[in-house]
Amino acid sequence: MKKYSLTIGWLYPELMSTYGDRGNIIVFKKRCEWRGIKTETIRLDAGFSVDDLKNCDLLFMGGAQDRQQQIVAKDLVKKRKALKQMIDNGTPGLYICGAYQFLGKYYREADGTVINGLGILDLYTENPGKGSSRLIGNVAAQVLNNGLIMGFENHGGRTYLGKNVKPLGKVIKGFGNNGKDQTEGAIYKNSFGSYFHGPMLPKNPEFADFLIKLALEKKYSSPINLSPLPDSLEIKARESIANRLGIDL
Repeated sequence: MKKYSLTIGWLYPELMSTYGDRGNIIVFKKRCEWRGIKTETIRLDAGFSVDDLKNCDLLFMGGAQDRQQQIVAKDLVKKRKALKQMIDNGTPGLYICGAYQFLGKYYREADGTVINGLGILDLYTENPGKGSSRLIGNVAAQVLNNGLIMGFENHGGRTYLGKNVKPLGKVIKGFGNNGKDQTEGAIYKNSFGSYFHGPMLPKNPEFADFLIKLALEKKYSSPINLSPLPDSLEIKARESIANRLGIDL
């Protein structure tokens, strides 16, 4: 049997991991390990080498507060060309909250300060500021051939999609991108942006496997069939959130 391996690039683990999003990295590693797929995780902290980035088969970046995002923005803009090339070439990636916002055109803070984004995805984010509440709570969206993804959202920014990206899903319960148009997240080629914290992947094992499969198929240029795993604990976690939201799985 052929042995597979994946190199996972974790962008800014020290600065962009405020909401427990490191759990997504753990899920990637364990679900590969349980199948005999070797993984290496490269921590791409501020000042990281573009060569290290280019060696990655699967990318992940989490969220943070505005101050951390300002620091990351100054460093990330230096790597824009390399990251854009990887995303345009179909390198799979999951980008949560602040990371998702970075891929867009800009983020306008509550005080009016504008943080320029990378402009890789056709979207922008604005924080309406004083008098507007944060979008917080358990959330579910319809995605992946009518399946549901579950999570927890906590964001002040409202993200609006342009015509060149598709939403990751349609919000069933919760707020999603902006609390108005029922969109959640964005899809561009093999890159996925989302506001789902919690972290996202432990409660959505099918989506985790989907990303792993994408990364393997791109690396090895052939169809990959992942062996099934017993997901009883993950299913219970999903059921717990569904019960709180009053929806059926």
